[in-house]
Amino acid sequence: MNRLEAMQIFVRVADLTSFTRTADILGIPKASVSNAVQQLEGSLGTRLLHRTTRKVELTQDGRAFYERCKDLLDDMDELQAMFQQGTQSLRGRLRVDMPSAVTRTFIIPRLPQFLQAHPQLELELSGTDRRVDLVREGFDCVLRVGALGDTNLIARPLGRFRMLNCASPAYLRSHGTPQTLDDLASHQLIHYSPTLGAKSAGWEYPDGAGYSDLPMSGVLTVNNTEAYEAACLAGLGMIQVPAVGVQHLVAQGVLVDVLPQFRAEPMPVSLLYANRRNLPKRVQVFMNWIAETLAPHLDDAA
Repeated sequence: MNRLEAMQIFVRVADLTSFTRTADILGIPKASVSNAVQQLEGSLGTRLLHRTTRKVELTQDGRAFYERCKDLLDDMDELQAMFQQGTQSLRGRLRVDMPSAVTRTFIIPRLPQFLQAHPQLELELSGTDRRVDLVREGFDCVLRVGALGDTNLIARPLGRFRMLNCASPAYLRSHGTPQTLDDLASHQLIHYSPTLGAKSAGWEYPDGAGYSDLPMSGVLTVNNTEAYEAACLAGLGMIQVPAVGVQHLVAQGVLVDVLPQFRAEPMPVSLLYANRRNLPKRVQVFMNWIAETLAPHLDDAA
């Protein structure tokens, strides 16, 4: 039995948590299933499965090997289908991360149509504001909003989110509506920081040559966009936020656009992926769909 066949059997055992059921489904002796797994464990020098009389479970090493096997087998399926016409042959697993607000507002509502068009794809979608490690955590691509900083990943710029400055009507009744940057000395900023223990640099504003930060006081720091918006709605301070996420609240009068002449720099939106010579077609197609989905909501990247 070759290595690829052994990997296919191992993945099936892990999915079914049973040697017997795997043998029945594949139509091979149970001993062949057991031998395939033992062959892999021997060549790798580690135990992949915990076996008891009641169940089969992946070990920690087994879980890591299982994830890599799934990706490799998906790539093999794609390789076999690469000369088929169209994209109906797309198959395999996609693991993607993007900010929670983007996931909720733009991606999930249109996802049924994408998956209906590609029924053999399996999507693992992480919606978090945490900066995941694309390579270490096994993501095919990630969507980032904001400056990228130093990265060894390949970046595909999609555009920019225009920014708004917002406060609730209740907050403005209590603190007044600022008209100038000097007025901000008597106001509260809700600070946003992905890592608690730090605060934002302050109020970002255009200074003629670029953008500068004006330090501001604020009693609350949050680390996710939902809390950021909720805190503003609760009247705890002002926020600087992408317009696409709050413009409906401004239109309803639930939030108020303030200091429009002192808005923060538009936030770049980028897709990142690892430097692979041949990016799987399923990843290319999904990234193109993401770009198309977000395009109506983005200003030009330049």
